[in-house]
Amino acid sequence: MICVEGYVRSYDDLIISHQMSSSPTKPSQQVSASRPLVAPRSLTHQLAAQITADIVEGRLASGSRLPTEQEMVAANGVSRTVVREAVAALRADGLVVVRQGVGAFVAANVRRPFRIDVDGLRSLRQALDVMELRMGIEIEAAGLAAERGTAAQIRKIAHAYEAVDLAIDRGETAIDEDFAFHVSIAEATGNPQFSRFLEYLGRSIIPRKTVHVNSPNMPNNRAYLRTFQEEHGDILGAIRAGTPTQARASMRRHLANSRKRYKKLAAEIGEE
Repeated sequence: MICVEGYVRSYDDLIISHQMSSSPTKPSQQVSASRPLVAPRSLTHQLAAQITADIVEGRLASGSRLPTEQEMVAANGVSRTVVREAVAALRADGLVVVRQGVGAFVAANVRRPFRIDVDGLRSLRQALDVMELRMGIEIEAAGLAAERGTAAQIRKIAHAYEAVDLAIDRGETAIDEDFAFHVSIAEATGNPQFSRFLEYLGRSIIPRKTVHVNSPNMPNNRAYLRTFQEEHGDILGAIRAGTPTQARASMRRHLANSRKRYKKLAAEIGEE
């Protein structure tokens, strides 16, 4: 959920005593703000996601007023805090505007904000989808790092690589170190959007961080970690050598091999 500045203020505090009636909604189109939520997902996240869907799919038209705080509390069985934080998140996404003394309204010309639900990446199928998306970004990032990376940036990639080695030697899964290695390559592109994208995804890009599967073949053992570290070494070597084509090929091989390993596991547990 997006953080917002300061405390979350109830938009009901802004509504005058004789509240304006909200825009009519067809009886057959009950909006998400007016139906119960279910556990276990974050109720704030869930409410914000449902209202977002209502907005972008046209059930809540531009300019229409959201139900009042009290109405959403009663309809969804959640606390005032949940409603306030959900509305604050919608404001941060530019989907909702608050008019002082009136209430919260759907903004004009809204578009669905880009978001990957990190909390939802619990299945191998979802993790594989993210890995495929990464391939489109990180293969090019490796090539640009080889082409543009400064000496200091390449040293940072090398230090991140060494940190992975040390973590494996300690018998750890090296998740943070693995993530740092990929981010350091993105930073070496000279284009901050690459690193911003990876930081947005966070450690969810590392499947062994988000997916917990009961299988002896789950790639968490030291042999597997050494295999992907060898692939990291190939990427680092190509970037150091300043060979963009080889850097792209090494990153492609690394991500494709990881995806193959997890696809095999997904087939084993019936997720394919």
